[in-house]
Amino acid sequence: MFRLGEIYIVMWMRSLLQPLIAIFSLATPSIAAETMSSALSRAYMGNPDLNQQRASVRATDENLPRALAGFRPTVNATGNAGVQYQEARSDVTSSSSSGGGSSTVHVRSQALSFPRGVGVTLQQNFYNGERTRNTAKQAESQIDAARETMRLTEQNTLQNGATAYMNVLRDTAILNLRKNNITVLEEQLRQTRDRFEVGEVTRTDVAQAQSSLAQARSDFYTAQANLQNSIANYRQIIGVEPRRLEPAQTIERLLPRTLTAAIALGLVEHPGIVAAFHQVDISALNVKIQEGALLPTLNAVGSVTQNFDVQGQPRTQVLTASGQLQLNVPIYQGGLEYANIRQAKEQLGQARLNADLQRDTVRATIVSSWGLLETARATIYSSQSAVTAAEIALAGTREEARVGQRTTLDVLNAQQTLLNARVSLVSAQRDRVVASYAVYAAIGKLTAENLALDVILYDPTIHFDQVKGKWYGTQTPDWR
Repeated sequence: MFRLGEIYIVMWMRSLLQPLIAIFSLATPSIAAETMSSALSRAYMGNPDLNQQRASVRATDENLPRALAGFRPTVNATGNAGVQYQEARSDVTSSSSSGGGSSTVHVRSQALSFPRGVGVTLQQNFYNGERTRNTAKQAESQIDAARETMRLTEQNTLQNGATAYMNVLRDTAILNLRKNNITVLEEQLRQTRDRFEVGEVTRTDVAQAQSSLAQARSDFYTAQANLQNSIANYRQIIGVEPRRLEPAQTIERLLPRTLTAAIALGLVEHPGIVAAFHQVDISALNVKIQEGALLPTLNAVGSVTQNFDVQGQPRTQVLTASGQLQLNVPIYQGGLEYANIRQAKEQLGQARLNADLQRDTVRATIVSSWGLLETARATIYSSQSAVTAAEIALAGTREEARVGQRTTLDVLNAQQTLLNARVSLVSAQRDRVVASYAVYAAIGKLTAENLALDVILYDPTIHFDQVKGKWYGTQTPDWR
């Protein structure tokens, strides 16, 4: 009934008990069935966590044009205008021509002017200790690290989506098992009461049947709550309510054949490790940037200024043009640069240690996920045998109880054993699918492209190419 690499929770439940129709298909029979692939496609396109990480990558893309701005000239325009009032007074002494003496005349002059001027200043850096060049390289590494972080978020989203999908399937099947168990125990209680009335069993048997039924109803309500919780998680990750979920397959065909091969691949492919090594590059370049603060800076500065009504003289014009090279050699700035360099070196050491930590973490995750997958496989086979044996045991116990060789408690225990075996099988089938996705994520390959999802793949290089060479403009490529 069960083929390797596939899980048929709903189909198996239909054939094992009675036709079990999923809860949501009863409510909405006209809605098309959802598959694992379509559900993960919804998550890939609409999950808010993944979309915000894509926006973060686009924001990080702007680090490169920001860094490249250091290679480009800066141009500033200046202007000034004002009012100037000037008043001058002087005494003029004159002698009389008739020899009668001299006289003094007070002379006052007034002038109102409007001094103003415009100018343009251009500055171009020629050398700043290679800080601009190293900042541009650092920006490229930051962009690469952001892309790997986005890929890690994509993996987590798809893995969580697959887990949520299988949780809804599992909890739906378990809820139907619990519901069917209530029906069986209600019939068992009715038969026990009938036998009690004719004296075949005691009141103890009736109490045992009632107790089992009450416990079954409690388990049903618990299963109902678990299903509601799984539905809420599904809605959060996938973006819609689950409707008529189809059985899902494992992706074991995509996995490496051995654990050793999986570890070797994961240590190379996992985005967490790749991002950590980009962080090492970022920190190494930061050391060079901080060391550049100890080197000279050479700038060329040119300016042109046109002034009118200079020094209160109306209708005067003065044109001034200048050009110069400015060399700045740092001698001592209080020790700030040295502290920054030492700090950057420590951060570089931290980044290298973090890269080692990521490698160890990924390795441990691969081994753990691989073990869970193998455990789920073995559990499925043993649970199948347990279900078959429990069915035979329950049928035999019921026949023996009819002829008085078994008690009601024996029948109830056999019924509970069968139920537990069926729940264990359903859970193991879910675990196998979830573990296969977990292994694929642990080796760094769980992406929409590798799963062949029917989506338009997000390409971060499109936005990068649109903004990397921009000299001006405030609008984003999507016209915001």
